[in-house]
Amino acid sequence: MKIKHFLYNSFIIENEKIKIAIDPGLNTYLFKLGSLIPKSEWNSITHILVTHGDPDHYWYADKIAEAADAPIVCGKELVKKEGEKTFIVAPRGKDIQYSTHLEKVYPIDVGEVVDLDDVKIEGLKAVHGPVVVKFLGLKLLNETPGPGERVGLGAIGFKINIGNKTIINLGDTLLQKEWEDIVKPDVLMIPIGGEVYRNTMNVEEALVAVKTMSPKKVIPCHYNCGFLLSRKLNVANDEMFKNEVEKMGLECIIMKYGDKISV
Repeated sequence: MKIKHFLYNSFIIENEKIKIAIDPGLNTYLFKLGSLIPKSEWNSITHILVTHGDPDHYWYADKIAEAADAPIVCGKELVKKEGEKTFIVAPRGKDIQYSTHLEKVYPIDVGEVVDLDDVKIEGLKAVHGPVVVKFLGLKLLNETPGPGERVGLGAIGFKINIGNKTIINLGDTLLQKEWEDIVKPDVLMIPIGGEVYRNTMNVEEALVAVKTMSPKKVIPCHYNCGFLLSRKLNVANDEMFKNEVEKMGLECIIMKYGDKISV
């Protein structure tokens, strides 16, 4: 099995049968606007997993689903049923508008499991923190997730079982006590960029989660991401994180755009 990383929390997991896209979002850096996952990958996607409805995680979910005829697994707040039809929150809408109709959508909650074509996906607790973005001393964005808010909508993590491999992706989340039940996954994808902007864990908090889960491989993500004119919004010292993980006797892999590893 191979894992590719495309910045933020965007990944592809694939073997000879399946190709899972996690968080097919928008590169929000003004000079790199566009799909994080290259369009050359779209048609062969077999599963789409969405951790929440922010643009950098969700923007292209419907387009890839239509291009590949692939199912979407996401948190329940992103989905609404009207009779026999299923609607998701419009990925490129400003407000919460359930206006995008798709046939293959599987909303799950924490602890719920869906089995789709040799892939077992379980929902994990995730809590998105507040988003505050400043530029030249001005607040461009200042929003706290809550009822009726778009930021962090549908936040959920995923435990993904493929054959005898277990992969954890937590999305954008603060540290959660409920993760104590997750033991020795093969891969943990974990956000570390919450030092200045508290939308996710910071390095120290992520290390607590790593120590709790004791995964075989750790991939830090959602840090030093572009946003509008800023090249590195969620700043983090990935080398320090890597060194601390390795002190635990665990493997830590820093992945840049397009990097690929085998699991």
